[in-house]
Amino acid sequence: MSLHIGEVAPNFQADTTNGPIDFHEWIGNSWVFFFSHPADFTPVCTTEMGRTSQLSEEFAKRNVKPIGLSTDTVDEHKKWLADVNHFSGTNATFPIVADKDLKVAKLYEMIHPHESETAAVRSVFIIDPNKKIRLTMTYPMAVGRNFDEIIRVIDALQTGDAKKVAMPADWRPGSKVIIPLSVSDEQARDIYPQGWDAVRPYLRMTTL
Repeated sequence: MSLHIGEVAPNFQADTTNGPIDFHEWIGNSWVFFFSHPADFTPVCTTEMGRTSQLSEEFAKRNVKPIGLSTDTVDEHKKWLADVNHFSGTNATFPIVADKDLKVAKLYEMIHPHESETAAVRSVFIIDPNKKIRLTMTYPMAVGRNFDEIIRVIDALQTGDAKKVAMPADWRPGSKVIIPLSVSDEQARDIYPQGWDAVRPYLRMTTL
C-alpha cells in the first residue's frame, strides 16, 4: 500500500514515551508532524529530536503536535531523551512511538529494504485535523531534516487552506501568493479586493 497526499492517515495504537495512544484520537483537532528515526542513541537522530524540542513553541503556535517514531522500546526512548535534552538544552515533552516490532513503520512505509530491513528511514508526514496526509518527505538515514522547510510548508498549507491561495517557489509568510486557476478573474475581484498582478494570464500574484 502506498500512502498518498489527500488520503486519511492510517490509524494505529502504540505505546509511547507519554503512554499508550490511539493515533487518530491523539490527533484530535490538531495538525501533526509525524517523523521517524532509524534508531535511538544515534547522532543525527539526537540532533533532530533536539531541534523538534527547541521548536516546541513554534509548533504550538501553529496548532501542530510533533510525534516521533523509532524502532526501539519505550525504556530505550526514555534513556535516550536524557541525551536529547542535554544536546538541545530543553525538556522534550512530545511523544516518541515505540515500534520494536516495526508494525507502525511498515504501515507507514518507513522501512526501505535497500537502506535497512529493521531501521526506519527519515520519513515526514504532515497530517491535518481531518486526519488527512498533506505532505510526505523521505530523507536518507545519513541526512538530517531541514526544520526550516518543515515549518515553512506547515505555514504554506495552513495559509492556503485559510485564504484559498497557492504558493510560489520559495514562498515565505508575508510574500506574494498565487490566485488558483480555479478562480476566475470575475470571482477574484470579490475574493481579492486588493487586486493582483497578472504576470501571465495563468499566473496571477497577489498579497494577503
